Amino acid sequence: MTCWVGTARVLAALKGRWSGTLVLIAQPAEEIVAGARMMLEDGLYRRFPKPDFCLALHADPLQPAGVVSFSEGLALANSDSVDIVVKGRGGHGAAPHLTIDPVVLAARIILDLQTIVSRETSPFDPVVITVGSIHGGTKHNIIPNEVRLQLTVRTTKTEVRDHVLKAIDRIAKATAAGARAPEPEVRVNLEEYTPATYNDVPLARRTGAVFRAVLGADNVKPRQPMMGAEDFGRLSTGNTPIFMFFLGTIPQEKYVAAQQPGAPALPGMHTDAYAPVAKPSVRTGVRSMSMGVLNILGK
Repeated sequence: MTCWVGTARVLAALKGRWSGTLVLIAQPAEEIVAGARMMLEDGLYRRFPKPDFCLALHADPLQPAGVVSFSEGLALANSDSVDIVVKGRGGHGAAPHLTIDPVVLAARIILDLQTIVSRETSPFDPVVITVGSIHGGTKHNIIPNEVRLQLTVRTTKTEVRDHVLKAIDRIAKATAAGARAPEPEVRVNLEEYTPATYNDVPLARRTGAVFRAVLGADNVKPRQPMMGAEDFGRLSTGNTPIFMFFLGTIPQEKYVAAQQPGAPALPGMHTDAYAPVAKPSVRTGVRSMSMGVLNILGK
């Protein structure tokens, strides 16, 4: 957002060099991939000018400051949030034969879910199923009545997404049936679903050429599609070409050190060790975004 504010200031100061309408979207709820959907439902493209092009940038914890990277076509994955309530019959931990242990069932479900990736989908169609949260029980010697699981599911194709979500439901219920347990609750949270993000190829190539001219060819790198997700992709509604690029944010010396044999990997996003270097990162972000916009709106 600092780059966003800086870009607004630069383009306002250079108003004599471009013509058209510039719309800057301050999107809420980005981390739960819900803000773009809510803004569109609230009339973003009806109450304000519908853009001919959309540009966005995202911080990159694995590239040095001064570098930008992007994908042509598929850039980011579908994202789904799934909640599973595994049900059992609680009791004393010293008498498990008198219970139906949902902790054991949850553990079995977690392991079996990975067979969806390894045995039910093509290795050429990437899938990620991660159980990010598991909660159940209150004491060492008490078997609880239920365990709650929270999953994030990433896919890149609609048909694969449909299969994976149905498979999660099937495996959870089959595991429970095999243990004579009550049927679990499996809920896909559609409010936190976002479709895959596809960079418009002509727009990506056009903007990438400007980046290479401004930043130098060595500082503009191709990027493989990621299984991360962004609801920015929803702004392509109505055939609006979109383009998201990634902004390097770590000190050059840390990046170089991490490339050495045996060196520890750089800390990723959402870790307490990720420490972006502000000034050069923001400078590159403002410069690249401003030039990307001027390339579209310039006189």
